[in-house]
Formats: sequence, C-alpha cells, structure tokens
Amino acid sequence: MRLRALLETDALGLRLLGGEDELDRTVRGVMTTDLRDPSRYLSGGELVLTGLAWRHSAEDSEPFVRLLAGAGVVGLAAGEAELGAIPNDLVEACVRHRLPLFAVSEAVAFATITEYVVRQVSGERAGDLAAVVDRHRRLMTSGPAGGGPEVVLDLLTSDLDLHAWVLSPTGRQIAGAGAPLSPGVGSKLAGEHLAAVRTGRRAPHRAAVQGTTYSLFPIRSAGRGAAAAAVSASRDVRESVLSDWLLAVEADAGDWPAARLDLLQGVTQLIAVERDRRDAARTVRRRLAQEVLELVQTGAAPAEIAARLRVAAPVLLPGLGSAPHWQVVVARVEWQDGGALQSGPVAQTLLEEILVDPAVAGSDSSDRIAVAHAGDEAIALVPLPAIATEGEAAEGEDEDEVRDSDQGLHADVLLEAVREPLSGGLADDGRLTLGVSAAVHSAEGLRGALEEARHARRVAAARPGRVCAAGHHELASHVLLLPFVPDDVRRAFTARLLDPLRDYDRRHRAELIPTLEAFLDCDGSWTRCAARLHLHVNTLRYRVGRIEQLTGRDLSRLEDKLDFFLALRMS
Repeated sequence: MRLRALLETDALGLRLLGGEDELDRTVRGVMTTDLRDPSRYLSGGELVLTGLAWRHSAEDSEPFVRLLAGAGVVGLAAGEAELGAIPNDLVEACVRHRLPLFAVSEAVAFATITEYVVRQVSGERAGDLAAVVDRHRRLMTSGPAGGGPEVVLDLLTSDLDLHAWVLSPTGRQIAGAGAPLSPGVGSKLAGEHLAAVRTGRRAPHRAAVQGTTYSLFPIRSAGRGAAAAAVSASRDVRESVLSDWLLAVEADAGDWPAARLDLLQGVTQLIAVERDRRDAARTVRRRLAQEVLELVQTGAAPAEIAARLRVAAPVLLPGLGSAPHWQVVVARVEWQDGGALQSGPVAQTLLEEILVDPAVAGSDSSDRIAVAHAGDEAIALVPLPAIATEGEAAEGEDEDEVRDSDQGLHADVLLEAVREPLSGGLADDGRLTLGVSAAVHSAEGLRGALEEARHARRVAAARPGRVCAAGHHELASHVLLLPFVPDDVRRAFTARLLDPLRDYDRRHRAELIPTLEAFLDCDGSWTRCAARLHLHVNTLRYRVGRIEQLTGRDLSRLEDKLDFFLALRMS
C-alpha cells in the first residue's frame, strides 16, 4: 500500500505536515517506538509511529530523523497527545531528509493505525501473490512455458519483497532472483538444512550465515499423486535427504503468519514440478549408462560396447568432432544399520549432482553425465574431449590404451566444494566414498577403468571421514596397501621399530626420530641430510649409528630402510 492511501483513510485522521512529493512510497510494515535510536530494529519500508517521548530539546529532532531516513523508513507519524502540537524542529528535520511527516490526532490510537497497516499490507500481498502463483502453477504444470523456478522467485521478490534461491543438496545455486549468493554461502546453507532434516526438526529451518538470517524450506519431489505421496511418507528420511532441493529465503520465518507459510509451501511445490521435469530429462542418459555398464560387466565383445558408446557420445557430448575419451567414477553411500534402505538410487542422484559442470551450473545443457546404479553402487560414465589423437601414442604403446592422468576429473577436486554440506546430511551414521579412474579411449579400456574406479573407491572407504575420495594415481603407491593393514598389526609393527627411538628421545632429547625421517627423505645421502639438519656429518653418523644400535637394523640395507619408511607412515 502507498502512504497516500493512509492519508486518504478518514478513520485514521492523519494530517500531512510535510513530504507531499513522497506520498507514493510503498509501506511494507509499521513500527511504534520512542527510542532515541531505533535503527537496529528497522529493515526499511516501515511507517514509524512515535509519541515523541524521545525528544527532550529541539536538538534531538535532527539525529532522530537522520537515523530513520538512513534506515529506509518511508514515513513518520507523530502523536499530538504528549506535546499538544508537533514541534517545528521536527517538521524542518523531516523536510531536510525528505521524510513524510504526519500528525496523529489524540483521538486516534496507534494500535488502530498499526492494525490497519498490517491488515492492508499482509492481505494485499498474500492475496495478490496467491493469485499470481495460481496462474503460474497452471503454466508450469502444463509445460516449459511457465519459465522455470526463476519466474516464481521473481514473484516473491516483486510481490513480497523476499529474496530467495533454489539450492541443490551440495549448495549449488540452481535458480535465484537477483544477485547470486556470495561464494560459500550456498554450501553452508545446504549443510545447515541437511543437518536439520536429519535431526527431524520441522521446517522451515533457520540459519544465520555471514550476519544474514535465512529460512530454509525443503523442496520434495512432486511425485505422481496420492500413491506416490504415501510411499514417500513411509520412506526413511535418509533416502531423500541427500537428493532433495531446498528453497533459501533471506528472512526469518519464525514469526510469519500461517497464510504466508502456506504460500511458501505452495512455491516449493511449484519448484518441485520443475525438479521432477529435470529429473525425467536424465532418463535417457541413465538408460545409456545402464546399457553400457551391463555390457561391460557381462563381458560383451569390445565391438558391441564400442557401438553402444558411439550411440552415447552424441547424447552426452553433443557437437564433438571425434570419439571422446571416457572416465569412470564409482560412488557408494553407506549407512550404519541401513536395513532395507535403497542406497543405490541415492548415490546415483548424488553423483549426478556432484558431476554437474560448475561453470554452467543449473543449465540442462551442462548436465551430460550418464550415471547408472547397480545394487548400492552408482557408476558414472563421463565423456571427455579426446586427449590423444591418432598418431600421438608413444612408440610401442597401444593407441587404444593411451591414458593421460593429467586430464579429466580429479578425486581431490570433485569433493572439495561439497564435503561440508554432505557431511551434514550424512550425520553420524552415513558415509560417501568415491573412486575415479584414469581416462581411456576405447571399449577395451572401459572394463579396466571400471575396476580401477572400484579399487580407488575401496581405498577411499579405508580412510576416516564422512566424505572421502581416491583417484587412480593412488593405486600405484604404498598408500593403497597401508589402509588395509589391520590396526593391531600396524601398532605392533611401528612399536617394535620406533618405540626404542621414542624412549631414547624422551630421556636424552637426542632427536633420533626427526633424524631418521630426514635421512630417509634425503635417500640416505649423508651430505644432504646433514645440511638439512644443520649438523656436522660426523654428528649425523653418530645419530644413525645409535638408531641402528637401538633397533638392530642396518640403514644401509634397502629392506631396513623400507621398514622404517613404512613404520613412520603408519605411526
């Protein structure tokens, strides 16, 4: 509503004392105060009502009005009951700051004005937006003409002055009205939301990030009628928490009336329709991945697998001039006491989200990853532009098996931005582990890539943490073996070799352990090791001799060097 409407309402009996040119300002709320500085309680767009108890002298008017104007207040209504008339110094201050000033008759209670403004603002906004949302509900459910989630979010901004964003469970911004969220905010909001859902708290969930308060609403699948809703209600929350979108609104919904909360729930239902549409668009890619996976796992002829890959390439990587390379990513979501939980579909949806190209996030054209699931495992077939072209293979190397470890996806990068939010959704009883293969060029290499990705995932599963990944590089290192050594064996092995040195260091401060680490790191070079430790070579020889005496080992032997190296890595 406009300020002009208040002036034209006879029941309020307001008199305009200044600011006639500003009467088209929009009133978004009302506040009554007699504080000398109420700015901390103002968010902009309010009509402020005051009884002037804050004014002790004429000098008080200027700072009071300046604070109101700076806070975005649209008008000031001053009561005549305290002073009998509105002081000229207040009128002049309002003129200087272009703040409309009204006089409130002693016969009119502030409560009357407040009730009228609240009823008009809430009723008009809710009614108008409900009608607009209903129109867009019909548009969106009938096809893409509705314009997607951005249309509804724009309505929230224009009609309710609410800024909102649609986020994936990893914090990726799918849609938003106005400026995008600051870097890292989406991830933190998603983490707060997932953690709140896991605790069973009722939505909307409140989150404060970087000094701003947000209300988080879940966006659950629209389903296919009452039967789907009944099935969804009976599902364990862990089956959907890592795949549902959320709506983040820059506001505290804790004191919202029921009508506004219902309206926001309707908005989430609209966006859920778009979510289902995008999910359905992945059907072809999922089917292609499933077909290729079945051929690979059943030992089909390479020619048959290659034929299926030629069909998949244009769908997954359109416009590619030559056959792509392929990379395989394997993911698994595991729950303690999972029972009959279906982890495969959860891992599939989650892996699709993780692999969306962040450079064009939210665009269907970027979502070209084919992900299948088998049991509790999700397997992604990722196309990459050709790495090595014909004739570029090294001499004596089979061109179809050329791999380039520096190209494509890297395990340590994939989970960097999603580790925090997903850990919130996994809580204390879930884990996500992921393995990445090297890139391969042919159907013959695809079978090996699948096994490679699975082995890498097992390495990740042996590590601590809720969200872990490993890449193919780690399969050619002792790092692959160490996680699978039983804990009691590790403790016994390291104690036998290192405890005598630790005890000696404790008693004599001889620094034998640091000396041993430096000696091995310098490949047994006396000169380099002495220079690194700032020691004389004779002092270094004395320390190494003491290490050999205490442990009964000989550091000139490769086997003993290797034992010490592994013991230090496992300690």
